[in-house]
Amino acid sequence: MSLSFAKGTYQVREAETPADREAALALRAAAFRNGASDADRFDPLCRHILICDDHGPAAAARLLLLGCGAVLPEGYCAQFYDLAPLAAWSGPILELGRFCTRPGLRDPDVLRLGWAAITRIAEETRAELLIGCSSFTGSDWRTHRSGLAHLAARALGPEALRPRPKASERVDYPAALAGEVGDVSALPPLLRSYLGMGGWVSDHAVIDRDLDTCHVFTALEIAAIPEARRRSLRALAG
Repeated sequence: MSLSFAKGTYQVREAETPADREAALALRAAAFRNGASDADRFDPLCRHILICDDHGPAAAARLLLLGCGAVLPEGYCAQFYDLAPLAAWSGPILELGRFCTRPGLRDPDVLRLGWAAITRIAEETRAELLIGCSSFTGSDWRTHRSGLAHLAARALGPEALRPRPKASERVDYPAALAGEVGDVSALPPLLRSYLGMGGWVSDHAVIDRDLDTCHVFTALEIAAIPEARRRSLRALAG
């Protein structure tokens, strides 16, 4: 079932036409690569979400459905994290990637609409787990100390499920930031909303020179989302 709904001046839909795909890629290029192409080998495998307003594309994201934990090595996150601890996960997994907004846009409604679309697709596909790489802008991890310290103190996932290190450039923040006081407000909005719905993160951050970011593996069990929150997201998505 194709995704399409609206709220106020925003229209949310799957990017199914060539023009929609190009619009999503153009927004990603502006958000992640200063205008250079951000297309990669995962794009043809994904469902793409586009949120538009009167000025054009306001936000975009992509979702890759993975049948179970055994096929996680086929996804984007596996390039940076050893996901063997999740290999035994038996249900469908959705991998969220490249969530971005138009540079300068700071409307919280856009993030809520994005989550409404993601929730609807998760329920349609019967996904049990949502994963992704949540990014801090800038590859110097020291500029993100307070946010990473918060993750180290309050947001680590179950030890049996947390990804193992794989990337050569990374920071093991529980060790690097032991005893530091974290600040939840220093987290990127997408990551903060992940955690607010019951999500958890890896125990290390990956330094991504290609995108000039630091990112953490993030997981959210769909069943862990508070029912009131799920109802409100369903209502947004029609």
